[in-house]
Amino acid sequence: MTRNRYDEQLDLLNREMLEMGALCEGAIGLSVKSLIEGDSSIAKGVGSVEAKINEKERAIENLCIKLILQQQPVAGDLRQISTALKMITDMERIGDQAEDIAEILCCVRKDFFEKEIDLTEMAKATIKMVTESVDSFVTDDIELAKKVIKRDDVVDSYFGKIKSELIREIESKETDGENALDCLMIAKYLERIGDHAVNIAEWVMYSVTGLHESDELSN
Repeated sequence: MTRNRYDEQLDLLNREMLEMGALCEGAIGLSVKSLIEGDSSIAKGVGSVEAKINEKERAIENLCIKLILQQQPVAGDLRQISTALKMITDMERIGDQAEDIAEILCCVRKDFFEKEIDLTEMAKATIKMVTESVDSFVTDDIELAKKVIKRDDVVDSYFGKIKSELIREIESKETDGENALDCLMIAKYLERIGDHAVNIAEWVMYSVTGLHESDELSN
């Protein structure tokens, strides 16, 4: 494989990563739309998007293996490819958790959507983390990756607030246990998606610097 052809394949890898990231955003976005519009039928579309995420994971994995075997990349190129392999695992899990949220929304009672709770804002913050983590990989933007890592505190704060509010409502009997558990599970899945976005951002930092966040903390 010539260097020009190799560079074309690396560009293709970046495009595929962006497309997989967009699919993850779309899966979460459908859940958010379902929450905002109070329509559980919207969440039913997440399953087909998650299937496309799985397909994209396999395609990227095959491309990365092909690049490694045919070009035997070193240094920065090898880090870029190995980072992509790490990232797609987290993105695939993001798709799984978006589908978990959708499954809950497909089964909730109508009055679930009448609850005034911060799930929608938490979901928007989580989508932003996923979008920017993938963008930071494609643009080699360490500062953007760092912003994603810091933004995890915002998502964690939403989770803590939602959890406390649900406990208060259960104690005062303002909501029933079933609704509360559904809300809490959705919030927990969103928190996990944020954690995966952080993982992606940390691997981006490794790709650019050669150091993982855990390496920096140990120094």
